[in-house]
Amino acid sequence: MSNIHLETDRLVLREWQESDRKPFAQMNADPMVMEYMPRRLDEAASDKLVNRFEKHFKKHGYGLYAAELKETEEFMGFVGIDNVAVDVPFKPAVEIAWRLSYEYWGHGYATEGAQHVLAHALGELKIPEIVAFSVYDNERSLHVIEKIGLVRDPDGDFEYPRLPKGHPLAQHVLYRSAAA
Repeated sequence: MSNIHLETDRLVLREWQESDRKPFAQMNADPMVMEYMPRRLDEAASDKLVNRFEKHFKKHGYGLYAAELKETEEFMGFVGIDNVAVDVPFKPAVEIAWRLSYEYWGHGYATEGAQHVLAHALGELKIPEIVAFSVYDNERSLHVIEKIGLVRDPDGDFEYPRLPKGHPLAQHVLYRSAAA
């Protein structure tokens, strides 16, 4: 099982703690943070997500880490990798993902955390390929995906299967890690 603790210059990526649940729920209720998600989450739905993250770590030895700012130990959100759970043509796959509270946007934290997790996944964990996908016009997310070095796979673009056809958030673009 992999270490459930990674560090960058400014971040600690770690196991989830009970104290993370409240700020995580507040983050998931924020309309800015959830702009490209189908809906905001209430506390119960947010807790269910943390439970899923914890189960994934236990089963696979990797997952979506709770992210904290090293300097202050404040919970910021999550950064990590997760097995793709939705039914998409490129499955089975491992995706890299992040979600940070709005106050931490624009400081390079998502990029810093994602670069470290990507290197860990491809290196120590020996996962052969990492994918990322996002709503086609989520420029902030796409910027991070490109900055960490993933490459667009236009043949892999898809409609998110859990959204109705034609939904404004359904059209997703796919990126892949470059072959080792």
